[in-house]
Amino acid sequence: MGSHIFTPFSEAELMPKEEKLEVVKKGKKFSIGIPKETCLNERRTCITPDAVQVLADHGHEIVIESGAGNGSFFTDVQYSEAGAKIVQSPQEAFAQDMVLKVNPPTPEEIDFLKPCTYLISALQINLRDKEYFLKLAEKKVNAIAFEFIIDDYKQLALVRLIGEIAGTISILYASELLALSNGLMLGGITGVRPTEVVIIGAGIVGEFATKSAIGLGASVKVFDNSLSKLRRLHTLVDSRVPTSIIDPKELAKSLRRADVVIAALPRLNMAPIVTEDMVLKMKKGSVIIDVTIDNGKAIETSELTNMEDPYVIKHGVIHAGLPNLTSKMPRTTTKAISNFFLSYLLNYDEEGGFENMLVKNNEMKESLYMYKGRHTKKMICDRYDLTYHDINLLIF
Repeated sequence: MGSHIFTPFSEAELMPKEEKLEVVKKGKKFSIGIPKETCLNERRTCITPDAVQVLADHGHEIVIESGAGNGSFFTDVQYSEAGAKIVQSPQEAFAQDMVLKVNPPTPEEIDFLKPCTYLISALQINLRDKEYFLKLAEKKVNAIAFEFIIDDYKQLALVRLIGEIAGTISILYASELLALSNGLMLGGITGVRPTEVVIIGAGIVGEFATKSAIGLGASVKVFDNSLSKLRRLHTLVDSRVPTSIIDPKELAKSLRRADVVIAALPRLNMAPIVTEDMVLKMKKGSVIIDVTIDNGKAIETSELTNMEDPYVIKHGVIHAGLPNLTSKMPRTTTKAISNFFLSYLLNYDEEGGFENMLVKNNEMKESLYMYKGRHTKKMICDRYDLTYHDINLLIF
């Protein structure tokens, strides 16, 4: 008697078949709008003509408002020859799938955005108000801030990049103001006492400010509340710089002798470190550069300034509070930002587009502060009394 094995499958169903592997769906090519910057006398832009050419070769449409690159010494002709479409009105630049700009949009510019647009810009939270976020939410946009963009190594990649430039420029600009105020050269010359520089903050901005000041021959002292940051700075500059925890008495003593003070420590929702009384006791003609003023004042007497009136004088001390300090070297900064965004955009293009990456990439989620009109950053919601939505419950 022949044996019979029972199976619920037919002979055809039991036949071997080819293995099916997931094929990543490539994201559709998107249009990128580059509007002209309209506030803070901004001279930087996010994309160079070289980057436009690469993006255009990958099939993306780049729409640039006429004159957007003038501040960085890039002409409309250069952009056009690289493959960009030059438009005369900001409305056309803002009506693209993605809008890439340096400063956040003004209330008038927000009206030009279409629903579900990806807006990528700086946030400068200390300069924003609740109305900005409510108006942006009405347009149902997806907003990404420079300050929140995280790379694969969990580092704030763009903050670091701009911080490197800001740290170096802060010393160069301080040197210019010091020569203007009392004729001193920032540095050290044989037989002449070196200029004394106090740097508050041992992060990226503080690190590059320290390196620049040492390179010019100045005498530098660095203050920070983080021992690990101070230790790291010691290692990076071969222990040539005295450092200290922020002790009010020690800080006040150093400020009295200082020719230049670089404030590079964000103080969002916190009291300033340097009080008005400390500034009163500083030398006349000394210079204060508050680099992180857009993230909270580290100096009580600091004021927000712009490129047309870059400094104010209080108690005989020059105060510069430029939130866009790197705009003083616009071409270098534009090239650095452009290099970052070129790899950033091509990476997400290869991985299947932004919507696909939002599902798979936690770092991408962290960079959003608004998703389809919903507020997704708790820090912002707490500050402005907005309804918070967990991004992980909106995208999964």
